[in-house]
Amino acid sequence: MAIFSKELGERWHAMTLAEQMGNIGSEVHRARLSYGRDETRFMNACDRALELFDLTLMDPRWRNGRLREIGRAREVFCDAVFGGKEYGTTFESLEPYFDQFALAARK
Repeated sequence: MAIFSKELGERWHAMTLAEQMGNIGSEVHRARLSYGRDETRFMNACDRALELFDLTLMDPRWRNGRLREIGRAREVFCDAVFGGKEYGTTFESLEPYFDQFALAARK
């Protein structure tokens, strides 16, 4: 997946993990709102979420212990995108996980 802008990558790697995951959660929420209603908005939110997941996975700060969690979160997000066929994941079930990061980032 191509990175939309170099500036985004630079800003992204300056954020804390809580900020990064909270922002990914915003895209997950946007995907949930448009799921089954507006295919273009849904796909755009999914693309942005995957780009942010990939930027987070590329962040060298998380190589010592957080990559597995981030990768698993990406995996279950993809499961929700494809209808929850593998794990039964729904967008609604993902939101509480990401909300915790957003709350931590605000503190």
